[in-house]
Amino acid sequence: MESRLTRILLGTWVVLVLLFLFVPIAIIVLYAFNASNVQSWPISGFSLKWFPSTWHNDEVREALWLSIRAGVLATFLAVIFGTAAAFAVHRFRFVGREALSFIVVLPIALPGIITGMALNSFFVFWHIPLSYWTIVIGHTTFCIVIVYNNVLARLRQVPRSLSEASMDLGADSWSTFRRVTLPTISTALIAGALLAFALSFDEVIVTTFTAGAQNTLPLWIFGAIRLGQKLPEVNVIVLVVMAVTFIPVFLAYRVTQPGSAKS
Repeated sequence: MESRLTRILLGTWVVLVLLFLFVPIAIIVLYAFNASNVQSWPISGFSLKWFPSTWHNDEVREALWLSIRAGVLATFLAVIFGTAAAFAVHRFRFVGREALSFIVVLPIALPGIITGMALNSFFVFWHIPLSYWTIVIGHTTFCIVIVYNNVLARLRQVPRSLSEASMDLGADSWSTFRRVTLPTISTALIAGALLAFALSFDEVIVTTFTAGAQNTLPLWIFGAIRLGQKLPEVNVIVLVVMAVTFIPVFLAYRVTQPGSAKS
């Protein structure tokens, strides 16, 4: 049994790790409401004036809209290809099956800078100009993994007897998929899509290598911090990015809870 001292030390360590992770985030949130444009502590006063000024910044709105468009399209493609790959690996036995699974998962295992450099080299080699579409391709490569893992895990929990019973009762493959398989994996699909969008929305490393002249929200934040300008607006945008990222993650968590839907 664990001693009292061990529990105290483990609890203390957990608290320290959580503080290390979330105290900087809390400070950024406070600075978003700072009345002064100088980031000093303690904060002299609080104000909402930076929110409208940030919204009226054309660069911010264009970057926000580009991030949303790229994230939505990358998520849509990831759901299609990730689901197809999960079904292929789960339902069929073929040469290279494990290799396919490894290739699909590899982009999320590699550091983002490696994936970004590899994609950039591919586009340069084939003389593909960096644009909105290269951003979507780059984001899709690692978003597929999220959907693939979610769907594959759910498929492994679903008894094959359900599909077999549907086929025995006269349903064709499409009807079985639509009436039996799809409802059983729907929560996994939704959770995978939400997580994929959250990952795409705040991805900066891969975007850096695939954006070209395009300016997404993470890239705008990176540039503003590097130049040391518009720091109050940066704090507001960081708060927005965290909120937009947190909501899909929270919804994905709720969707995958046992009581949210029947497996």
